Amino acid sequence: MRSVKGLQRHGGWKMEEIEDCLVDEQTREQETPPDFFYFSDFERHNAEIAAFHLDKILDFRRVPPVAGRLVNMTKEIRDVTRDKKLWRTFFISPANNVCFYGECSYYCSTEHALCGKPDQIEGSLAAFLPDLALAKRKTWRNPWRRSYHKRKKAEWEVDPDYCEEVKQTPPYDSGTRLLDIMDMTIFDFLMGNMDRHHYETFEKFGNETFIIHLDNGRGFGKHSHDEMSILVPLVQCCRVRKSTHLRLQLLAKEEYKLSVLMAESMTRDRLNPILIQVHLDAMDRRLRLVLNALSECIDKEGYSYVVEDDLQGDLGADHIHSGPRRR
Repeated sequence: MRSVKGLQRHGGWKMEEIEDCLVDEQTREQETPPDFFYFSDFERHNAEIAAFHLDKILDFRRVPPVAGRLVNMTKEIRDVTRDKKLWRTFFISPANNVCFYGECSYYCSTEHALCGKPDQIEGSLAAFLPDLALAKRKTWRNPWRRSYHKRKKAEWEVDPDYCEEVKQTPPYDSGTRLLDIMDMTIFDFLMGNMDRHHYETFEKFGNETFIIHLDNGRGFGKHSHDEMSILVPLVQCCRVRKSTHLRLQLLAKEEYKLSVLMAESMTRDRLNPILIQVHLDAMDRRLRLVLNALSECIDKEGYSYVVEDDLQGDLGADHIHSGPRRR
């Protein structure tokens, strides 16, 4: 199924609102080909939808609301857009389908166009609130960013003590930012998302803010493989919020099973089913792996060091690093 990811704010589509302009060549049943590098993976509209529901169930609530829609490319995009550059990329294919490719740094060409049948296409629509004009966002390089190179490895992949270096570097040396990274790591591991090279925060609040979990389209590509490298930040740092730890333990119980809650949460989306059962089962399996990793951390470092109690009021500026380091 070909799809478009994007958002609509004021009734007219703009070029920047058609995210990435990438073609989703995967059906719900297909997995990412094994020879694909993570940076060559497809963008999946259903992954954006599922990520919103997962984030909500984890009680992070850092993904803007996302919903699936069947979009009429002619009436709802081409005929209402005010962006001439976007409008010029529309064309009729040899199969008499309406297509467009937009403008972006890669994959935006007639060879990678998004085509409807004849002009109907599945899409994920996200509500970005508040608008950038009201609340600017700051982009940060993820300390555990991958090399995005076919042969080179990143520093964290070869240095098991890499987290010690991160913890001495602003903004991770104070406040709750490191714990936010741990939440994001768990979130990405459950989805199988390897593409977290940067992240964003609200600029106005400085380091007293949270990470916004944007751009999740490369999640849920493989259900048969658990990418353990995504979990490296958690394994190296051995830190987690108590609220996160308790939520994960709850979702591992049969009566609050993560896969069941996800299926129920996504039922009312117009494009349901968003995920097939094997992807749901994979999340249950990965959840157990996260809890196993945390159990090993607790056995090694002690509960009071690993689990940060965020349920007893506001944390002090340097409180998250105040526990004794046990080796």
